[in-house]
Amino acid sequence: MRKIAMLTSGGDAPGMNACIRAIVLTSLRYGLEVYGYKHGYNGLLEQEYLNLRASNVTNIIQRGGTILRSARCLTFMSDDAARLAAKNLDALGIEALLVIGGDGSFRGAHHLSQHWQGQVIGLPGTIDNDIYGTDATIGYYTAIETALDSIDKVRDTADAFERIFLIEVMGRNAGFIGLNAAIASGADQVMVPELTRSCEDELKNIIDHIDAVKRRRGNNSYIVVITENLWPQGVTQLAQTLTEETEIECRPVILGHVQRGGSPVSQDRVLATKMGAYAVEAALEGKSGVMVAEVNQQLSCCPLETSWQTQKALDPYLVKIQQDLFDLLKRP
Repeated sequence: MRKIAMLTSGGDAPGMNACIRAIVLTSLRYGLEVYGYKHGYNGLLEQEYLNLRASNVTNIIQRGGTILRSARCLTFMSDDAARLAAKNLDALGIEALLVIGGDGSFRGAHHLSQHWQGQVIGLPGTIDNDIYGTDATIGYYTAIETALDSIDKVRDTADAFERIFLIEVMGRNAGFIGLNAAIASGADQVMVPELTRSCEDELKNIIDHIDAVKRRRGNNSYIVVITENLWPQGVTQLAQTLTEETEIECRPVILGHVQRGGSPVSQDRVLATKMGAYAVEAALEGKSGVMVAEVNQQLSCCPLETSWQTQKALDPYLVKIQQDLFDLLKRP
């Protein structure tokens, strides 16, 4: 093998730059030329790339975002687009392509592999941690810390004014950030897709909990963590409903894309570095159609398809803890 390439695709995640750095430095150590395609799969179609040197990745391990930029590319799933990408890779002499992203990015990599003879390897980079087969994804730990820092600050205001605050975190289809941020912040309740039965039931649970705490301690602050798009009319409407039902002022706080930004925490830097180096070595071993994963601190590879074919479950013990604490606080 002489040439290897990489791209970052989909939503950015803190630690992607650390992963890029590890790929570049490991590739150079093994005497490989390494290229980075810009703007995700769009750069692959437009042959927009950089020939990366060690100087390109100096002092980027601590930076959020991605120096290669990222984007979504809906047109890439067509056969014509995949054939064009294969043609561009062959023209540059690329023998292995490393894709850093989530399940959508991995679907694109799998699609490309149907039209290209080179090796394709995925590296899980998404704050949602919803990729099956690995304990954690690049960016996940930083997203929890960002959410936790915001919740801690909101708690000060909630205590001062004895208000209810709804903290909306990312995780459209997965509650990993929500559950862990709720546990770590001591939130009074959490609403995530995996544990939400119906909106009516959840609304009743919140109101019953607030009433129970109010009877025990009087007016107090209440923090509810909720994942995005979970409430049909939006978190602002839920806040208005709670204000009317409880007669306690309720304010929504939508964290949004701030969770994707910021300097990656140490866990994400280490995870990204390990995965990046391991992906290059896996490519040198001839592996293809796989995703780099870490389970119980052991690196391995699993088929790309498993990342989206099986739903990743929340930690059952964390779920138990949250429910136990919720039930305890409701007791008279």
